[in-house]
Amino acid sequence: MKATIWHNPRCGTSRNTLAILEGTPGVEVEVTEYLKTPPSRDRLAALYARAGMTPAEGVRAKEATDRGLDVATMRDDAVLDAMMRDPILIQRPLVETERGVVLARPPEAVRAIL
Repeated sequence: MKATIWHNPRCGTSRNTLAILEGTPGVEVEVTEYLKTPPSRDRLAALYARAGMTPAEGVRAKEATDRGLDVATMRDDAVLDAMMRDPILIQRPLVETERGVVLARPPEAVRAIL
């Protein structure tokens, strides 16, 4: 099974999720450092839809507040636009497999799609 993780190596939660993926037999891991190579707007929207969450639910709240964004009052398109301008707003780690997409917070949440 292939698993793609949108990863930030400076984040402990992301590192722990990656360790779970790498320690799971039969999982081929593709790591994308999303700050260097963010997903496209359409790809990010599709990931959230597949995970059953809104773009606002995929925002790093502190980062949004620091930038003066009130994502609770923003339309999905505006939230996605903000994420494209500033990828640090994307909550991590997002993980995708053939079984689904999860925001792996806590890291053990990734097991649901393995």
